[in-house]
Amino acid sequence: MMRAPIRALWVCLALALSVLTSPVEAHKPSDSYLTLTVNGSSVTGQWDIALRDLDFALGLDANGDGDITWGEVRARHADIAAFAQARLSVKAVDAATPDGSACTLQIGPQAIDGHTDGAYTVMPLQFTCPNAKGTLSGIKVDYRLFADIDPQHRGLLSLSTGSGKEATTRTAVLGPQAPQQSFVLAETSRWRQFLDYAQEGIWHIWIGFDHILFLLSLLLPAVLIWQPKPVAKWLPAARFKDAFFDVLRIVTAFTVAHSITLSLATLGYVTLPSRVVESAIAASVVLAALNNVFPMFQGRRWAVAFAFGLIHGFGFASVLADLGLPQQALALALVGFNVGVECGQLAIVAVFLPLTFAMRRTKFYSQGVRVVGSLLIAALAAVWLAERLFNLKLLPF
Repeated sequence: MMRAPIRALWVCLALALSVLTSPVEAHKPSDSYLTLTVNGSSVTGQWDIALRDLDFALGLDANGDGDITWGEVRARHADIAAFAQARLSVKAVDAATPDGSACTLQIGPQAIDGHTDGAYTVMPLQFTCPNAKGTLSGIKVDYRLFADIDPQHRGLLSLSTGSGKEATTRTAVLGPQAPQQSFVLAETSRWRQFLDYAQEGIWHIWIGFDHILFLLSLLLPAVLIWQPKPVAKWLPAARFKDAFFDVLRIVTAFTVAHSITLSLATLGYVTLPSRVVESAIAASVVLAALNNVFPMFQGRRWAVAFAFGLIHGFGFASVLADLGLPQQALALALVGFNVGVECGQLAIVAVFLPLTFAMRRTKFYSQGVRVVGSLLIAALAAVWLAERLFNLKLLPF
């Protein structure tokens, strides 16, 4: 009777392993930040691309010392511009050309700027759309940066239209999964913007493997009950209702906590160094996983979720901070992004809880999944912690 749930969990573990061994970093994946502004028939913008990603593609570190200097970047400006120009195109859509007419891209003088995860080259963009007549009704974006070397790469697009009080901003995720996207400018409503930010929140939680592993580490014992006396051991939960409310307390505490710091960080009231935040997130995964093998916080996992949720909120905030949203879009971005994060979490819980409850009485779950799975999570997070504390590269992914 338990074979089907066990097979299903093996499938989930195999999928998780394949994701964790894909070529992305534990917390901060390969991103670029593309800002486009459409005003009438004019399309301008800025493109920030991580130097570490460009180094992998173009070999910017000429002397191989592991340190990319301004001189090395400046010497390759023409190569960087050509590389980027070949992987981004925009078509202008208006009444005369509903299928879109190609715009010519010109890249201005490059500079260097810092994001939460390191140095980026900054390229001003100017699109000339010779066949565009009057105000544009939409644009079509074709984005293929690093598509041939990193299938997990994504471009975070911030698209603004109009100016002043009439200006609106929306976001989108570009990349191999959706290289060509069309945007109807008249559809840039507040509701559309909200959905865009919510989508970004869902995507971020699903690719934020340290966030997912922290949450799963807290949820693993939810279908079990810790009995400290007379013999310390785990017992299966008698009722699904008990497990459900335990999970509800944990997820609620985590949600409330990260919502607080996400808001404070995005609005600029509190800032912490990226290395401190990401190291603390890795440490939270280690402790949460080890707690499943050496119980320390049983009965108080909701408090652990709240305490470390405060740190995870700063990690979530890095995405919105790097998007460089205008002031008038911050409140909407916060709400939409947070709703997306919660939807992503609930989707994970909806799959996880019924499956684990069905297997809670098996040795495969109580010993294999809980013990072996938690130790593997702790080991992986410990490597992340060392990488982030000492700026090392120990894993090939």
